[in-house]
Amino acid sequence: MTDSKKTIRVVAGVLHKDGRYLIAQRLSGTLGAGAWEFPGGKIEPDETEYAALVRELNEELGIETLAAQPLLSLTHEYPERFVALSFFAVTAWRGAVNGREGQAIRWCPRDEMLSVDWLPANLAVVDRLLVVSKY
Repeated sequence: MTDSKKTIRVVAGVLHKDGRYLIAQRLSGTLGAGAWEFPGGKIEPDETEYAALVRELNEELGIETLAAQPLLSLTHEYPERFVALSFFAVTAWRGAVNGREGQAIRWCPRDEMLSVDWLPANLAVVDRLLVVSKY
């Protein structure tokens, strides 16, 4: 039996500052509306993951990504699709962070991360961030 679900390739940036992580709330009318996630978006055809990360963080947050490194890659199954996610630890950026697409954003303290209503695909990253001491 083959699964006809489409696979969407996505990148997300994990920005960390002063013991807090930047998270964004999904807009109404989108998959998982109201849930929180690390900001990012779909990878365009023929675009590298890093190029997609730089583009998406500029579009969504208005920042210029200066440095990022791979953090975690995973595939998550939603009822209607698979999402292949590549998370990056964004270690340097320029500009003030703001929700340019109307989404709520906030800096979430590490000790509040388990009380957030996360989009399910982000939970593996949350778990990883809570066990590593540096990032």
